[in-house]
Amino acid sequence: MTVFFEDIVIGQTAEYARTVTEADVVLFAGVTGDTNPMHLNQEFAETTRFKGRIAHGALTVSFVSTVLGTQLPGPGTIFLALNARFKAPVHIGDTVTARVTVTAIDPERKRVSLATQCLVKGLPVLEGDALVMAPCRAEG
Repeated sequence: MTVFFEDIVIGQTAEYARTVTEADVVLFAGVTGDTNPMHLNQEFAETTRFKGRIAHGALTVSFVSTVLGTQLPGPGTIFLALNARFKAPVHIGDTVTARVTVTAIDPERKRVSLATQCLVKGLPVLEGDALVMAPCRAEG
């Protein structure tokens, strides 16, 4: 369901949660071409500081896009900018909760600024902000 620009308020929030699977990581690597052994090769990944495979950072970021494109504002939203700071790795089997919170509204340009966050077990693995063009009721 779309939340139209006219109905968005500062402090409004939405979330999406997903458990990252082996299939998610392999399919993401296939779609993007990012075959970094950190994500796909257990033996290699065990020799790193993470002691095992981790999910792609861009996969984690994509969960923020899911919230923006399906919930807040929802279908018809245009993603303009994203800043993301990775705080911790996401491992296969982790449940990631992506959360967005409206922080500012620009009525002249019909743009919405949002704080973005992804959490695993309540701890931040990603923090940042996003700027979107929200659909307007007058545009259909």
